[in-house]
Parts: sequence; structure tokens; C-alpha cells
Amino acid sequence: MNITFHGAAQCVTGSKHLITLNNGLTILLDCGLFQGHGADTENLNRSFGFNPIDVDILVLSHAHIDHSGLIPRLVKEGFEGKIYCTPATVDLTKILLRDSAHIQEMDVKFINKRRARQHKRLIKPLYIGKDAENCFGLFQAVEYNTPFIIAPGVELTFTDAGHIIGSAAVHLKITENQNTIHLTFSGDLGRYSSEILRSPQIFPQADYILLESTYGNRLHEDQINTEKELLRHITETCIEKGGKLIIPSFSVGRTQEILYTLNNLELVGKLPELDYFVDSPLSEQATLLLKSFPDYYNETVANTMKYDKDPFDFKGLHFIEDVEESKALNQRKEPCVIISASGMAEAGRVKHHIKNNIEDARNRILMVGYCEPQSLGGRLLAGTDLVHIFGEGFIVKASVAKIDSLSAHGDYNDLIHFLACQDPGKVKKLFLVHGDPATMIEFSARLKEKGFANVEMPRMHQNYSL
Repeated sequence: MNITFHGAAQCVTGSKHLITLNNGLTILLDCGLFQGHGADTENLNRSFGFNPIDVDILVLSHAHIDHSGLIPRLVKEGFEGKIYCTPATVDLTKILLRDSAHIQEMDVKFINKRRARQHKRLIKPLYIGKDAENCFGLFQAVEYNTPFIIAPGVELTFTDAGHIIGSAAVHLKITENQNTIHLTFSGDLGRYSSEILRSPQIFPQADYILLESTYGNRLHEDQINTEKELLRHITETCIEKGGKLIIPSFSVGRTQEILYTLNNLELVGKLPELDYFVDSPLSEQATLLLKSFPDYYNETVANTMKYDKDPFDFKGLHFIEDVEESKALNQRKEPCVIISASGMAEAGRVKHHIKNNIEDARNRILMVGYCEPQSLGGRLLAGTDLVHIFGEGFIVKASVAKIDSLSAHGDYNDLIHFLACQDPGKVKKLFLVHGDPATMIEFSARLKEKGFANVEMPRMHQNYSL
């Protein structure tokens, strides 16, 4: 048996890990879209590194686009197997893939208008809405903590990863030639002090572990400060300067945490009386979906709901669906808060909001999570004076800030906590994925101090025998 890393290999997007058994059976862990890799992004997303026709089974850890976003293209290019994931991930992935297809179609249409004027070759989206719809019949839900046979000699179990609604760590028990291997893939891990969701669960002893490492070199800010920090940015931008606070935010997970935090500020009488716009139909759908799975909430949210039936709603909140309403926000002169996808500011309506507001010093762009260095969000955080958006240059006059405490990824303490149920001496190899090289090197040293002697940092398309 071997495993090849075709994504999230010394980077944090494009999660794809292909397991090939001795009998030829292939199991793909995740099938994610690359995001924020500049000029390389397009090529990375158009070349899998393997033939989709040859993949037998897909196991999906969670719905985020950097883990699920290339499924329609995989199917379009010949994959016909089952896609296994949790029930909430089935529902959420369908929402996200429809949205991803729509965004690609709209962005390509917008870009092609300019390319046509410049007499350049027109480009095509990776996939369209029809391609997304075509893959939905392949999904099969598997509940948490329920062993399920996905192929002869291969048993799958999901445990809660606490990252977003439905997120799971993947555990495979693979028996070949009377030899059994236990392999665990963390997917993306949440925090043990999540604002909304349950903590990651313990899991059986593994022989091999694929562990995400996004924040393997840092500790998050105390979440108690999140409300104070968010309130400070609203006050400084909207109240004192009369500007707009633009928050690029992933529609799933991050946006709901922001809404929950704003709702808490209202409950204690501190939320400024402003208009708060969530400009993303996807965010509204994701929020409604989250409300339909209350059993996934942690005890804190459950207690809040005893006196506040909807912890994601408050005075002044507006969900924007219509494109014309979205465009109207850019003509608005009054101060307001705009929360819009995507989190790295690489796609969707938030790029238009940044484009139209970045040259006004009254405004502020507030990043609330990890950004690939080459993404628009990453370049803004690096302090660049000029950015190009949809091929046009803009001088950065708006202030740029960041809140780390809202991250849905665990820090290195959370990641090590996740591994606490393991005997390091029995783990033959621990593969670090979903992190940048510098972070992995630092985190690898911490893991070795904890007794994990064989830590690998796979490169793109690198193959290992297990």
C-alpha cells in the first residue's frame, strides 16, 4: 500500500491524498480546490496529478472548498465511485459546490469582458452549475462513530473534528494479506475552546497519521478578547471615522462565529446601532443549515439558547441575496459593517467590495483567518501599497487589520491535544499536511519532543510506501 500527496503538501489548500492498495483499489482523501496561489492557481486546479477514472472511492473530511471544491471536475473527468462523508457535510457540500460553480461562472464572465476588449483568448471556468449537480448522486452519508465497510477489507469511521459543521477526522482500518493498518487523517481540526461547536473527539491508536498543521507554529489569542477586538474595530472605523468595516470571511464557520460574537455584544448592550450586512447568499444558507444541527453545538451555545432562541441574529442584521443590492452597498455613504466571502478575499462579492472601498482612508479591511501569502488577503496583510483586483491596480488607502482569535483551526496546543490519545511509539509515521514549510519545520520539532520520532513533510506529488 502507498500514499501520494497531490495537494495541501507544504501549502494549505487543494487537499488531496491518494491511497493505493496492493490490489489496485484507490481511495482519495478529499478533493479540494487550490486557492490563493497567484498565477499558479489555474494550473494547479486543472491538473490532478492522477487520472480521475482510476479513483475508486472518495472520502471527504468536510465541506470547505479547499477540501471539496474539485469534486465536480473529478466527476466530470471520469470518477464514478461513492463519496463518503457525514450527513451535515453532504448537505453543506451541495450548497458550497453550487456556490463555487456560480462564483467561477460569474468571475470568468467578468474577466472575459476585459479580455475580449483586449483581444485576448477567453477563459473557461473549471466547472459550471450542471457539473456540480452531476456529482450529488454519488454522496453517501456515514454517521459519526459508526464503523462502515466501504470496500472489502476497508472499514471507515468518522469522529468529530470540531472545525465546521459536519467536519470529521477520517479513520481507515485496512486489511491486506492478513496485515491490518490503521490510518488516521485529521482533516481540519477545530479548537478545544470553540465558540460554537463541540471539541475534537479522541480516536483509536493509529499506525499512520496525516495531521493538518495550519497553525502549528502559533498560539491563538484568548477568545475572551474577540468581542473586545471586534467592537474596537467597529468603533474606530464606523463610529469615529464614519467608514465601512469590510470583513472577508468564509461563509461556513467563520461567518457564523462573527454573527454569534456580534449577538453576544447585543445581549450585553454593547453592539453599536449600525447596519450589519452579510453579503453572501451562501452565508445565509450555511447559517440556516447550522441552525438545523443543534446537537453539534457545544454546551455554551446550548445554554445561551435557553434565553436567546437564535444566537446568530441581532438588531441591524441584514442578509443580502440580490446582486443589485450587493452593488448598492458600494454606493452607500453611511458607515456600516459588511461581512462577505471569501475569507482570503480571492473570490466572490468581497473582491468587489474591497475594489470599491480600498482607496478610501475611512474604511478598514479586517481579516479574520489564515490567508495564503499570494492571495489578495495575504498581500494586504503583508502591507502592500498597491494591489491588482480583476486586472486593475488600486492604491491601498484603507487600513488593514487582523483578528487571530476567530480561527476555526486549532493552534499547536490544540493539535497536540488531538494526539494525546495516541502512543507516539506505535505511530510509524506522522505526515504533516495543510501547512506552509516554515510552520511544518517548527511544529515537527514540537512533535518530536512529544515522542513522535518519524515526522514527514510531503512535497507535492510525493509518494510513500506504508
